[in-house]
Amino acid sequence: MAGASKTFELAGREVKISSIDKIMFPEQGWTKLDVVEHFLMCIDGALRGVNNRPCLLKRWNAGVGQRALFVKRPKGARNLVDVTFPSARPGQMFAPIDEGDVIWMAQQNCLDLNPWNARASDLEHPDELRLDLDPTENHDFEAARDVAAAVKELLDELGLVGWPKTSGNRGIHIYVRLLPEWDYYEVRRAGLALARELERRHPLATTAWWKEERDGVFIDYNQNAWDKTIASAYSIRHTGLVSAPFRWEELATIDHIAMDLMSFKDRWADVGDLTTGIDEAPGRLERLLEMVAGDEELGLGEAPWPPHYPKMPGEPPRVQPSKKVEENWDD
Repeated sequence: MAGASKTFELAGREVKISSIDKIMFPEQGWTKLDVVEHFLMCIDGALRGVNNRPCLLKRWNAGVGQRALFVKRPKGARNLVDVTFPSARPGQMFAPIDEGDVIWMAQQNCLDLNPWNARASDLEHPDELRLDLDPTENHDFEAARDVAAAVKELLDELGLVGWPKTSGNRGIHIYVRLLPEWDYYEVRRAGLALARELERRHPLATTAWWKEERDGVFIDYNQNAWDKTIASAYSIRHTGLVSAPFRWEELATIDHIAMDLMSFKDRWADVGDLTTGIDEAPGRLERLLEMVAGDEELGLGEAPWPPHYPKMPGEPPRVQPSKKVEENWDD
């Protein structure tokens, strides 16, 4: 027998949510309707994070107790945009443009919303630099908090505005809006240069691509590569925690564990949408690109790309250090 459904009027049309009693979080008993009501509560901020961006649909069709299904070519979706994936294969991805589209993703059992850092209207030029502070196995959120303070100091020096949020897991995400004047390769290299400068400044910051070499807080510069996605603001993670924006003055005290799907309602009531204004604060990359040039003068060129990307000019060998058996590898 079909489960109960509910229809919402959004952006001038009806959006039907089926199986509203489906359990999405077995441990807590939270349902699909709970997820929908969360996104309805923070709909303006949730839309701001994905608006007109190709989105990877991460569908938790059986709830978080089972693996998610990753969908890049959704059937039956409106607002499809033509893209080219790193394999050079063409495809189409869903690009939300209104509140109804956000709730449609919830209907598709999406908990975390995963957009590109470029708009569908200009896919070649990202308008967002993303800093993903990911603590390694022996570290935790406190380490990410320490490194985030160094990020803020460096961004201030560069004249860039960072918008921090909890990742919804153990880390911190910091977004910097950009004028869309640089391509993916330039934006990624700028992110790498920023990460390397943080590595020089803070003992916990690391850009080591291979996990066996990482210790501290990995700054994942490859999150700025073509086709990469990060859970956007107000996403719900498999942990049950919300990826929650916060003010920089809250960095020392923010409690990421205190903001799960239900308790985040109190947070929202207290502070509202902390992403308001992000689109009005775009920055420029010239100073970071000067840092790229400075690194190259020091012999610090390309760094490894993810394995499913084509080999890039100047990229070092994609071989785990522990598996190197010869001094010289053929690039």
